[in-house]
Amino acid sequence: MVLLSVLDVILVVLGGAGMVYQAVCILISLFTKPVRFPEAPMDKRYAVLISARNEENVIGNLITCIQTQTYPKDLIDIWLVADNCTDTTAEVARGMGCHVIERFNQQLIGKGYALTYLLDRMNESGASDPYDAFFVFDADNKLDRHYFEEMNKAFQSGFKILTSYRNSVNLSDNWVSSGSALWFIRESRFLSASRMWLGNSCHVGGTGFMFSQEIMRRNNGWKFHLLTEDLEFTMDSVLHGDRIGYCGTAILYDEQPVTFSQSWRQRLRWSKGFLQVFRYYGPALIKRAIRERDFSAVDFTLLLCPFTVLGIARILLGLLFALCGFVTWQSQLNSLTGWTSGIVMSVVGMMGLAALTIIVERDHVGATNKELFAYVLSFPIYMFSYVPISFQAVFSKAEWKPIEHKG
Repeated sequence: MVLLSVLDVILVVLGGAGMVYQAVCILISLFTKPVRFPEAPMDKRYAVLISARNEENVIGNLITCIQTQTYPKDLIDIWLVADNCTDTTAEVARGMGCHVIERFNQQLIGKGYALTYLLDRMNESGASDPYDAFFVFDADNKLDRHYFEEMNKAFQSGFKILTSYRNSVNLSDNWVSSGSALWFIRESRFLSASRMWLGNSCHVGGTGFMFSQEIMRRNNGWKFHLLTEDLEFTMDSVLHGDRIGYCGTAILYDEQPVTFSQSWRQRLRWSKGFLQVFRYYGPALIKRAIRERDFSAVDFTLLLCPFTVLGIARILLGLLFALCGFVTWQSQLNSLTGWTSGIVMSVVGMMGLAALTIIVERDHVGATNKELFAYVLSFPIYMFSYVPISFQAVFSKAEWKPIEHKG
């Protein structure tokens, strides 16, 4: 009885706090002006870090985007680690003027290990010394031609770590790609922009971010190897007292999975990675939130909290206690009825969130109105599929596996 009551309180209090915070962020984003950075001289030198595994079909697009920026081309160098490649990714990149380091390791698999290998080689040779900061992109990305110019403004305004606006090249392919794309657009428009206005730290996504030479040296290269290495990097930076900035005028496009099986596999890795990061960083974040009164730590504690897992645990425990006679079946049926009402409200809310995202970001969303209407209806299906994914993540051994990109 006590355990069930405690779980109920945790779910209501933390879940309610998370929903209120999300609503506040949406209102801030809608009724305040986004943070803009002043003009800055284009004189900083940047290194682009790319981890690529069998990406011969798409890597040329990203390299071309980088080489045709409004930022001076001679101040941007591209460093690519061809990670366990069996195709011509390395040759394509070399042919386009990139620095290429090949890595073959079937034991330590994943983007985090590849970035570690790349930066270790650069640091050992002194090749990393001339750079003021480092950008990280995925091989399937494309960039607005002003991307570096805009990120340079934010960097020169004082931020040591920055993330950017994440859009998609294939939002309109189907309901799977649209669900993922709308989620990232929502995060950029409603969360990152509002966190900047509030003075909080932002969340570094898996691609389209940068960190300074100082941060790289502090971390001795790249030390993050959990399944969600970007989230791990974010939590480590927050615990060091860094404020991660967001540059909404720097626009990146990536390719989303188009099959449900690919999306499931990717999100299973993310869900497992969230649990890993919560395990390793959750207690320290809570301590920082209390001791330092750091709202960014509160923010990310709510982000990491495994609400789905707690909810499923609450239902299973309720059924178990009813079977054992500790509580009545009627009380648990009443609880399930309340959960059902909550699910219905969540479906309506998710449709509204998807519709609002499309309305306010219509200029950035490439799809017909008919397609967008269908994607608003399908968005809750995409989101609710996280429930079984999150449950599976508790018991499965999710592994990093590449997603095939077509370009």
